[in-house]
Amino acid sequence: QVQVVESGGGLVQPGGSLRLTCTASGFSYNVAVMGWYRQAPGQQREFLAAITRTGQSNMDGPGKGRSFITRDGAENTAYLQMNSLEPEDTTVYYCHADSTWGQGTQVTVSS
Repeated sequence: QVQVVESGGGLVQPGGSLRLTCTASGFSYNVAVMGWYRQAPGQQREFLAAITRTGQSNMDGPGKGRSFITRDGAENTAYLQMNSLEPEDTTVYYCHADSTWGQGTQVTVSS
């Protein structure tokens, strides 16, 4: 059974950094694309970043310029490094791997 699990969220002060981890398990192959999104209550899910199995990446959305995505080439694991975090970045962050969503990890930016 395939499963996508996010981790690394938590409470951070404004200006701080977090690294989120996405682990996709149960796949018998290297997932073609892994992506990060975020969604605030009552809002649409926003695309943040995606990376292919060969390491090609695309960044967009509110985190562009402050965040970057990497991936373990041998594993279905992707990371989202987020820097210069702002209170507006407070929300739930989701990982997507081959049409499977994780449950999300909460990020709270507050002093």
